[in-house]
Amino acid sequence: MVTQKFLPRVLPILRRQFVARSQLRFINKMSKTTTTDSGAATPPKRSPPLTIGTHNGIFHCDEVVACFMLKQLPEYENAEIFRSRDINALRDKCDIIMDVGGEFDHKKKWYDHHQLTFKDTFSTVCPDFSDDFDIRLSSAGLIYCFYGERVIQSILLRERKMELSQPNLKLAFLQIYRNFINELDAIDNGVPMLEGGEPRYKISTHLSARIAMLNPSWQDTNVDVDARFQLAMATAGKEFVDNVLEVACSWIAARDHVRHALEQAKSVLASGEILLLETFCPWKAHLFDLEKEYGLEGVPKLVIFNDGSSWRVAGVPITPSSFQGRKFLPRPWRGLRDEELSQLAAVKDLIFVHHTGFIGGAKTKEAALAMAKMSMEYADE
Repeated sequence: MVTQKFLPRVLPILRRQFVARSQLRFINKMSKTTTTDSGAATPPKRSPPLTIGTHNGIFHCDEVVACFMLKQLPEYENAEIFRSRDINALRDKCDIIMDVGGEFDHKKKWYDHHQLTFKDTFSTVCPDFSDDFDIRLSSAGLIYCFYGERVIQSILLRERKMELSQPNLKLAFLQIYRNFINELDAIDNGVPMLEGGEPRYKISTHLSARIAMLNPSWQDTNVDVDARFQLAMATAGKEFVDNVLEVACSWIAARDHVRHALEQAKSVLASGEILLLETFCPWKAHLFDLEKEYGLEGVPKLVIFNDGSSWRVAGVPITPSSFQGRKFLPRPWRGLRDEELSQLAAVKDLIFVHHTGFIGGAKTKEAALAMAKMSMEYADE
């Protein structure tokens, strides 16, 4: 039970878990059985409310996030969280157990990762999504692999009254693992960020560190640890929800904008080397992924976009984070502005070209298009 001290901070997050059943009709049919893409369905052992089991004592970010994710599902939203290291008590009382017990068995809903025999990664449990991940899963990663798609849809329905198409859900599922869960898996398993040597500085404000700080200190006495666990779950849960919303409502939309621009590129320039984005969005990482999907790797050279008050022409970098470009704006234009630039380029309404040539500006779309097309005519120096 949450103590009086923590109620004002915990309740706003926890109230969101008690949503109207009518908003969850699209997944209520699944509440009678737990179904995943990665394994067989098994019915809950008891009638609701069900019980989620994890270890007691010091809590960690992985089981905190795992508990939060489960409580976004209709069958577990009212579940009690039973914290113990007594494996017989856990198996007798709980419908699902994580981060304790020394066994991973999806059919039995036992999700521990500490045993030496455990070798699973996101890529081995979800091989259809990616083969890029070789970090052992934590309890957060395990629960995410088996229940994450349903958790995402449940959060989106509650927060935005929307659901993703199946293709976009798969994209979001992979991106949220890459952005959020993979870090928790790595930290919980003690995987260093650098191979060899110690990093020059330490990041101590990451989510796992902030959750760890909610544990009672060695000097604390008479602390309600279960209340601290609830506070930790609310804290981590808010960050998880924010990540889901950012990916589903912004990242996916940006990808659709870039996809449309890539598909229409030949209507801008016959070679397909110029992309036109009518509205700015983060485009670099999406472009590199979509090039591979369409078999157009390396073809786009310049991207035109509206930044809200004017238009920009940007060179496509060699990699999303590189300062080297496939094609930059002509060297004679670099560092020039306004009328001087417009006269030299023989294009009205130009604003500037950066001294490195990686980006330029224009007052109108027509001027930006002319700038980009003329740039493609210049030979690389």
